[in-house]
Amino acid sequence: MAKDTSTGKDKIFSEAFVEKNQKVISIVLLGIIVVVGGIFLLRYMKTNKNNDAQREIFQAQFYFEQDSLDLALNGDGRNLGFLNIIDIYKNTEVANLSNFYAGAIYMKQRDYNSALTHLQNFSTTEDILQARAYSLTGDAYMELGNFSNAASEYGKAAERVDDKYFSPTYLMKQSLAYEKMSNYSAAIASLDKILKDYVGANETNDAKKHKARLEGLASR
Repeated sequence: MAKDTSTGKDKIFSEAFVEKNQKVISIVLLGIIVVVGGIFLLRYMKTNKNNDAQREIFQAQFYFEQDSLDLALNGDGRNLGFLNIIDIYKNTEVANLSNFYAGAIYMKQRDYNSALTHLQNFSTTEDILQARAYSLTGDAYMELGNFSNAASEYGKAAERVDDKYFSPTYLMKQSLAYEKMSNYSAAIASLDKILKDYVGANETNDAKKHKARLEGLASR
């Protein structure tokens, strides 16, 4: 029986290949080490940066809760405001949250375009907060007369939370946006969703009344 020498040949070939390409292999391995090390370093730096930002945001949040909006937005000369945090601590969770606060402040100050800029730069996995951001975005579009975009944002808000405590409020707003467009069928559909999907919601009676009114408008 012939002896299988393929394994031995493969081993010799592998050793020869490594020996011949040792320099290239060393460079590749070094490159991998540098990349992996770089990833861990960036994560470490990002974590530290976010921790620093968390310490900075407390005073801005305090001013926001006290309705001292200019101080919350721009700082007081000693403590950073939300806009400073967004600029200094880019790509951190705290900067992301600061966009939400900044958007909410600009809404109160009736600077709707600035509100849109910051609200659209905000995102979170927290459903209630994200839905609130969508709703504020819808409010900004409503004030700017862009009822189509407003209706879309209110719909996203209602879908994101999908419960009888928050969704009906957003659907009522969506219905109003559609009414502003004279799209009565869509406005009625938003109210029907409240009545069918969120039975017992506080907005039920208002939804019924507005539906009757809209049906009257649609029949003219």
